[in-house]
Amino acid sequence: MGNSRLTTRILMEMENLITKSSTRENITSRFQELHQSILRKHYNAADVEIDYHNHRIKMDVVLDDGEYDPKTINMVVSTLPVNLFYKNLCDFLKSCLSKDVKSLAFYASLLKQYTDKDIAMMAL
Repeated sequence: MGNSRLTTRILMEMENLITKSSTRENITSRFQELHQSILRKHYNAADVEIDYHNHRIKMDVVLDDGEYDPKTINMVVSTLPVNLFYKNLCDFLKSCLSKDVKSLAFYASLLKQYTDKDIAMMAL
């Protein structure tokens, strides 16, 4: 499978997962974690909170990557508080998907975690 086909497949599977996870009856705590993961990755946010009722996303965007290590407790990290409004959660989350190799590998791991689909990244 070529790089562009693999990229297309991963993005298509992610869009399907976002569509499934964004319907009102499917927004479980598990899918809330998925939404937060997508937003954390896209915005490089240390903390993400989604208010599904009021269509708001509050997060702390990390200003300097050198200060932030997601594997440890970070006591001093320069962040910018952000409060976003979204009209349609599904469309908003899909707009956060990127095509770079690092993001695609992240999405492949999310797909494995949330759908049991294992999409090999060896071609990238």
